[in-house]
Amino acid sequence: MPSYARDKLKNFQKKLGLYFFDPTLLRQALTHSSYAYEHPDESPRDNEVLEFLGDSVLGLIVADYFYHLYPESSEGDLSKYKSLAVSTEFLAHLARKIGLNNFLFLGKGEEKSGGRRKKTILAGAFEALVGAIYLDRGFEEARAFLFRLLRLFFKERTSPPQLINNYKSALQEYFQKANLPPPRYRTVKESGPNHEKSFLVEVCLDNIPLARASGSSKKEAEQKAAEKALQGLLGKKMRHLLGKSFILENED
Repeated sequence: MPSYARDKLKNFQKKLGLYFFDPTLLRQALTHSSYAYEHPDESPRDNEVLEFLGDSVLGLIVADYFYHLYPESSEGDLSKYKSLAVSTEFLAHLARKIGLNNFLFLGKGEEKSGGRRKKTILAGAFEALVGAIYLDRGFEEARAFLFRLLRLFFKERTSPPQLINNYKSALQEYFQKANLPPPRYRTVKESGPNHEKSFLVEVCLDNIPLARASGSSKKEAEQKAAEKALQGLLGKKMRHLLGKSFILENED
């Protein structure tokens, strides 16, 4: 294994607070097929098989988590919570939370096309990571790892929280309930070449700036700005005005 790969794995394990008995499993979990194809001399295996395994391990652990967290919920509600928690959107969100995007091994073409931001790649790598933890450390360690992350979003035993998939819609809904005008979005800056644009967007209440965020598209930047605005509003003076709380974590 090249020294740069060993250093990357070492740093990621330190960030996770979880160390592998067999680091080659972690290397495989972080290796996209594009990288494996471009580096046959390193003989790396891509993460697709681990993704397959991790998908099954993840589904069982998530089902177990919700079954014990919300014992009074119906089968239909539990299925809904599970579907949300194993969705590509949510798994990509978790991948960013733990910084997995910064440690992926991607091919040059995938790197240039923004592979570190692609939800399908992030979600797949997260599933592969779960599969690698299961193989290396066992089911209980994989369970503890996932439970720590799930508790960031699903904490209350008595009232299951709603998972936000569209932060712009959630922010507008909050403003409506508080009898406030709808949020406005303004593009502050546009930079970069055509194939790799970056947009800085600001969300405002009337003319009061609430948050700014960047993204590879205006839509992505607006979603991130809305998320930051929600986090700020719910954490400060407007919590009582909005009358509803979500468990939010900033991705930055």
